[in-house]
Amino acid sequence: MNPLQSSLLPSSSIGSPYLRVATYNIHKGVMGMGPTKRLEIHNLGLAVEAFDADIVCLQEVRRFHHREARKFSRTDYGHRAWPHQAQADYLAPEGYEVAYRTNAVTRHGEHGNALLARWPIGEIRHHDVSDHRFEQRGLLHTTVHWNQTTVHVIVVHLGLFHQSRVRQTERVAELALSQIPADAPVVVAGDFNDWNEKLDHILTDAGLVRAARPDGSRVPTFPSLVPVLTLDRVYTRKLACRNMMVPRGEAWARMSDHLPLVVELELQG
Repeated sequence: MNPLQSSLLPSSSIGSPYLRVATYNIHKGVMGMGPTKRLEIHNLGLAVEAFDADIVCLQEVRRFHHREARKFSRTDYGHRAWPHQAQADYLAPEGYEVAYRTNAVTRHGEHGNALLARWPIGEIRHHDVSDHRFEQRGLLHTTVHWNQTTVHVIVVHLGLFHQSRVRQTERVAELALSQIPADAPVVVAGDFNDWNEKLDHILTDAGLVRAARPDGSRVPTFPSLVPVLTLDRVYTRKLACRNMMVPRGEAWARMSDHLPLVVELELQG
């Protein structure tokens, strides 16, 4: 049994009427600094498997990084070394489809957003929402064909500056209004970096509602060791949040500086 499964929602199933969505900033699969830097991508694979989600939205995912691959070489780390596959492909459970697009290109590699789905994925689009030359940001937009329903999914990782986040959120709202049919279910998920809680109204105006527990409460995800901020979120249209949880514990705190958020959604008429 996956040791992380016990801290999550009960297992889902293909025949379930609920759409389970997880969002997780994986910190490029590496934690720590200097001599204490450690590879967590293998543990993150167990985490993704434990979600048992229909859709997994990931941020800070690497397709390649030459320096990290050399550091965590197979000579030094054996079977726990840097994977030969791109991180999105490595993390995808058996049978899942993968969508990935690069947001940022750096000296030694790159990183971006990914979507893993146990259902067929349709067209994959990338929208560059970089707001200034110091940060490269993008939106991953694709469709997932779930239970005879086409769900539009937008994976986001917004900027570190408030005005950038406002403009980027306006782009998300514009995308939802102008490029997605009004009657189509929509999921917007990811790391919003919105520590001061200033973005909800922009998405509400586009008909997107922030997912919360049945009692209306929200669950903090950052920082993972002692979470106090609700940076990781899911917004929906034509889907209602039935359940929400954030796993806690030492194992989860070690894997990334964020905790994952898992929600169960049901279609609205």
